[in-house]
Amino acid sequence: MSFFKLKEHKTNVKTELSAGFTTFLTMMYIVPVNGFILADAGLPMDAVVTATALITVLATLFSGLWSNTPIAMSVGMGLNAYFSYGLVLGMKLPWETALGIVFLSGLLFVILSLTNFRVWIMTSIPMDLRRAISAGIGAFIAFIGLKQMEMIVDNKATLVSLGDFSNPNVLLGVLGLTLSFIFYSYRIKGAFILAIAITTIVAWITGLGSVPETIISAPASVEPIFLKLDIVSALSLSLLPVIITFLITDMFDTLGTLTGVGTRANLFQENNKDDKSLQKTLEADAIATTAGSLLGVSTTTSFIESASGVEEGGRTGLTAVFTAMFFVTTLFMLPLFKSIPGNAIYPVLVVVGVLMFTELGKIQFKDNDLATSAGAFLIVILMPLTFSITNGIAAGFLIYTIIKIAKKQTEDLNLGILVITFISALTFIL
Repeated sequence: MSFFKLKEHKTNVKTELSAGFTTFLTMMYIVPVNGFILADAGLPMDAVVTATALITVLATLFSGLWSNTPIAMSVGMGLNAYFSYGLVLGMKLPWETALGIVFLSGLLFVILSLTNFRVWIMTSIPMDLRRAISAGIGAFIAFIGLKQMEMIVDNKATLVSLGDFSNPNVLLGVLGLTLSFIFYSYRIKGAFILAIAITTIVAWITGLGSVPETIISAPASVEPIFLKLDIVSALSLSLLPVIITFLITDMFDTLGTLTGVGTRANLFQENNKDDKSLQKTLEADAIATTAGSLLGVSTTTSFIESASGVEEGGRTGLTAVFTAMFFVTTLFMLPLFKSIPGNAIYPVLVVVGVLMFTELGKIQFKDNDLATSAGAFLIVILMPLTFSITNGIAAGFLIYTIIKIAKKQTEDLNLGILVITFISALTFIL
């Protein structure tokens, strides 16, 4: 085990194994959840479940071996919802084209991760706008979760209104949502998967769900979605803002996750010139996104649930290797995953949305800085209202730049902001 430098990181195989299992428990929910979300976009759920499990195993294994960090990777929450509900259902793009967009954004990330672009983009965009993007995505996916559970329904007069809470399926969603909040608030390992399991059992008992005839089966084929991406159709000027949105969001999500996990594990120390772990983890993340699009899933990213393994003492890539090994078991759980009712799955979207939305509290709203306040507001409010992460980011950066120019505060503008503002303008022009 000298490859992982266990002694240098003050850990051992037993600790890394326990940490890997903990990370697996906390993020296992992504396999069935992603299956449901991408199935809503028309992708066959059986193939998506297998592809999600595969990319989780491969990306996490690669991350552990390449960067020697305890960072697990899988299909990112937020961008998978945008993929299905924003691009395919909202913009009426074929899912093959949407996969092409994911591939191109991943390819750009691979190229840029080999340069100093990471530093440039991070220093170019104000922290408050970055936090607004996270909060906006949180509001977006929480809204989707509530809509899918029919807690919020269409209304011709008011656009949306409260759903029918006498409906047993809606009440099942309420149960799942309540359990998810309670379990997560108590920091229970595998809080989401436990809430899904209990809600599913209740559905089986009450007849709201079907008990599976078998729990284990051979993995479904990924052939229906493997290499089905349409890169040519994605190479459109009108889709450039969407590609940039996927790139920037994945980058922010990854850097935010790595910052949070790294603080706890004493990783990614910028003052250590010999520490290449951050760069290598970013490279692994970018390569995983590109590979995931080939397999047939949306953007792959580093998971904040990796922090649970770090709390258990995980410090090296061996934790990620063990996590990947445990995820192999999900390849054989398709019958169980398919028996889970939707309203046991969608509460996870709401809770994850709430967790992301808490970034809003860190934004510095000031009376003398209307540009930041207006930009952050439009980013957060327009993502759920327009069903588009792209529209929210575009409107926020446009108003930020316009106000700064109007008030002659051009010292707050830089090349990075101006480039994103130009791309934002294309969003509405095209």
